[in-house]
Amino acid sequence: MSNKRGMFAVAAIAALAVVIGVARAEEKRCASAKACDSRLNCPPEGFVALFNGKDLEGWKGLVESPPTRAKLNEQQMAKAQAKADEKMRAHWKVEDGVLVFDGGGDSLCTAKDYGDFELFVDWKIKEHGDSGIYLRGSPQVQIWDPADHPEGSAGLYNNQKNPSKPSKCADKPIGEWNTFRIIMVGEKVTVYLNGELVVDNVTMENYWERDKPIYPTGQIELQNHGNTLYFRNVFIREIPRK
Repeated sequence: MSNKRGMFAVAAIAALAVVIGVARAEEKRCASAKACDSRLNCPPEGFVALFNGKDLEGWKGLVESPPTRAKLNEQQMAKAQAKADEKMRAHWKVEDGVLVFDGGGDSLCTAKDYGDFELFVDWKIKEHGDSGIYLRGSPQVQIWDPADHPEGSAGLYNNQKNPSKPSKCADKPIGEWNTFRIIMVGEKVTVYLNGELVVDNVTMENYWERDKPIYPTGQIELQNHGNTLYFRNVFIREIPRK
């Protein structure tokens, strides 16, 4: 009889351990889900975070324009990049999971080049703020204060032959977070601002070399324009080319 009781006790303890283990795993899963639900630098399924919320890993300083960079040899580029990175670290910081630019220095660039992609980025500016998102190293999906530019943000500002303005102003009030969803395939760019479609499959022109199409690949840049900027939730999904 005592053996049976012992066996039952062992079985009960084992069952309890399983229940506790499952409960702890569920707690961890829920905690992770809750963290992702907050969206702070936690990418949606199929995307990767370009900004990890902690430091500037995966980013670099700006070295000149694409045509100028192409003329530098390996040694010249390494020297220029080291200098640009030092300057970048002096003006771009991470505060409470947010990329903060103090208004000095130059643009912040991804260490990796991208071709076709879907990009999410949250941004915030102050009064009279001005910035933009460079795609494949080229300007730009515009960011600025609607009080100064009533057409609003998100237009392909540097276009000359193709549309350069958004179809509507979808900006939130200054000081609030805005969200871009940018899709770039080939030369075509589509932009949603705060869930509103404002640029629909528009050709992005090559600002640096007007006689050429936009570059097939290049870095993504958060543009310096001499004012304080805030970015977070920078996620990308690369789109395979056919």
